[in-house]
Amino acid sequence: MADQISDAVLDEVLSADPTGRVACEVLVTTGICVVSGEITTNTYIDVAKLVRSVIHDIGYTDAEMGFDSKTCGVLNTIQSQSPDIAMGVDTGGAGDQGLMFGYACDETPELMPMPIMLAHKLCRQLSEVRRAGKLKFLRPDGKSQVSIEYENGQPVRIDAVVVSTQPR
Repeated sequence: MADQISDAVLDEVLSADPTGRVACEVLVTTGICVVSGEITTNTYIDVAKLVRSVIHDIGYTDAEMGFDSKTCGVLNTIQSQSPDIAMGVDTGGAGDQGLMFGYACDETPELMPMPIMLAHKLCRQLSEVRRAGKLKFLRPDGKSQVSIEYENGQPVRIDAVVVSTQPR
C-alpha cells in the first residue's frame, strides 16, 4: 500500500508538472498513513484526498478490515526540497538518494527475474479473485512468495505460497 501511495504522489505531481521532483516516503499502520518527503513543484496536490483514493482503490473500504479509506488518519509532512540538494540537481547533478531492486535478465519478457514476475502475477490474480467476490474471505493484504530451484542456470522446480488474511 505504501508503494502505491508514494507512486500516486509522484504520478500526480508529474502529470501537472513534468519538471517536478519528488522524494516521497509513506508509512502505513493500523488506521493511519504518514506521507513525508521533499517535493519541488509548481503545482498543488491534495495529498489526503489522493491517499484516500489509493487506499479505496486497493480495497480497504470498511473498518472491519482493520483499515478504512474513509476514516483513516492521513498525516502529510511533505516539505519543499532542501536548497542545497536542489542546487546540485538544478545544475544537472543527481539527487541525494536512490533505491534499486532486482536486475535485468532474459528469464521473462519483462526482463526481470522469474521468481519476482511469478509472485507479481500470483498477487494480481489474488486481487482479481478478491475484487470479483469469488472468495469472500480475501482481503487487500494478499502476499505471495515464489522460490525457484535452478540447475545450470535453468529453472527446474517452482514452489509458491499465497497468503491473504481471513477476517477476525
